[in-house]
Amino acid sequence: MTLHFRSIEEAGTERIHRLLDLTEHMAAVGRRPNPKVPALRGKTVCNLFFEDSTRTRMSFDLAAKRLSADTMTLAVSSSSVNKGESLRDTVETLDSMGVDAFVVRHQTSGVPWQVAGWTPAAVINAGDGWHAHPTQALLDAYTIRQRRGIANDFSGLKVAVVGDIRHSRVARSTTDILQLLGAKVVHVAPRTLLPPTSDVATTSKFDDVVGEVDVVYMLRMQRERMGAGLVPNGGEYSRRFALDERRASALRPDALLMHPGPMNRGVEMMVDPTELPQSTILDQVTNGIAARMAVLFELLGSGGIEE
Repeated sequence: MTLHFRSIEEAGTERIHRLLDLTEHMAAVGRRPNPKVPALRGKTVCNLFFEDSTRTRMSFDLAAKRLSADTMTLAVSSSSVNKGESLRDTVETLDSMGVDAFVVRHQTSGVPWQVAGWTPAAVINAGDGWHAHPTQALLDAYTIRQRRGIANDFSGLKVAVVGDIRHSRVARSTTDILQLLGAKVVHVAPRTLLPPTSDVATTSKFDDVVGEVDVVYMLRMQRERMGAGLVPNGGEYSRRFALDERRASALRPDALLMHPGPMNRGVEMMVDPTELPQSTILDQVTNGIAARMAVLFELLGSGGIEE
C-alpha cells in the first residue's frame, strides 16, 4: 500500500516523531557547503498547484532538488485545465510520464485523497481548501522544537493561535500537531472566525493571553474564503486582534512569534516582526525546506541521506 502524507491526524504520533527527527537530519544537510544528497536520484516529483503559492511551492521544489529528484511543476494557468481537462485526466496524464510523488495544492478540501485514488504515486497534501496543510504543521513544530531546545514532548507548552481560525488549514493542522505533541492550544478570534465545533479552548480577548503563552501564532484573514460580514471592519479587527506595539511589548522574552505567511502588514501585523527577537518567521521559511525534504525522503527514499 502506498504511503501518503495528507494530514496530521492520518499520520499519527509515531510517524510525526519520526518525521521531526528526520527534519533535524535534513536541516543539517541544508547547513553543508553543498546542501545536496543523492537520496532520491531517479525519482520524479510533480508539483500540482491549483492555488497560488510562494513559500510552499518553492520550498517543495528546492527540497526535491536537494535530494537529487527530478521535478515537474504544472502551471495550471497555462495548462489544458483551461481547455476543460478534468483533474483526473490531468493526474493520469502526468502519472503516465513516470511520477513518483504528487505534491497537491487545491482550493477544494479532500482533493489529495481523490488524487491518491487515480495514481499509484505517493501524494503529499500542500494545502486543500480549509482542511489541512500538514507540511506547514511539521515545519512549525520543528521550528518550536529547534528554538525552544526541546525534544518531541511539548507538554507544558502554551500556544495561542490568533486570527481567522475558521478558514485556515494552517490553524487546523498546526493545532493538530501541537496537541498531538502535548502542547496546550488556545484559539483567539472573533466568534464568527471560529469553527462551528472544536475541542480547543477559545477566547476573544487577545490581551488576556498574549503575555502568558510560550508561542503566539498569528494568522492572516483568509478573505478569499469568507463571505461578507464575518469580521469587524478592518480597523476594529486590528484593534482587537492585531499584534501591535503594545502587545509586542507584552510578549515574554522567551516566547516565540510565528506566522505562516504571507503577512498582511497593517492588518494582523502592526509591527515589523524582523525587529522582534521572538520572531521565528524567517526560521519557518528555512525549516520548510528541511521538513519537506523529510517528507519526500520518507515517502520515496530507500537508503541513507549521506553523500
